[in-house]
Amino acid sequence: MRLRRKKNTPIRFERCADYTLKTEGLKERFYQEFDSEKPLEMEIGSGKGRFIVTLAEQAPEKQFISIERVIDCIVMAMEKAQRKELKNIKFFCLDAGELTEYFPAECADVIYLNFSDPWPKARYAKRRLTHRRMVEKFLPLLKEEGKICFKTDNRPLFDFSVEEFTEMGFRLEELTYDLHSTDTPNVMTEYEERFSSMGTPINRFVAYPTEATYKFFEQ
Repeated sequence: MRLRRKKNTPIRFERCADYTLKTEGLKERFYQEFDSEKPLEMEIGSGKGRFIVTLAEQAPEKQFISIERVIDCIVMAMEKAQRKELKNIKFFCLDAGELTEYFPAECADVIYLNFSDPWPKARYAKRRLTHRRMVEKFLPLLKEEGKICFKTDNRPLFDFSVEEFTEMGFRLEELTYDLHSTDTPNVMTEYEERFSSMGTPINRFVAYPTEATYKFFEQ
């Protein structure tokens, strides 16, 4: 579902400007803005931000980065953080394919992919965030001992992602086709709450890169 573009978005963005950083030169000054001694977690495709803002509120000892390419969505996420007066989260309006231009290698302990666009037509498969072409673009940001957490209500996308991550050499853990029937701790997104309340099962796995993963991309 597409959001209708709001006319007052630039004004609202400016009111929350403290929650973002200038991307120019960010890669070089990254650890002036973020503490290298603290865990850092990143969500790619944050939507309206409920998930990442809730995590930041629950874990003030950690740092969080929210990535979203739709500015109307990210403004709503920034406003949530502002209302809670959070100090441990920053927001960036970027496309996933541009991340390594602004963030240094091995900066993130966890990368979250929540309810990503499924791009259901086969000819658009390479646009899926779980396609190897896209994973190759953001994997360099993940620490070697880090993990990628993926969840979706879209079963075809999940099946595709399981196969894709397996072929890329990732070790998959906590794989479930009905997350809410397990006792796994879970913070819901706006989308997740809506569709799970309608009885839609939520799929999830946690992926750890292995030596085989890095060899896969070297080849």
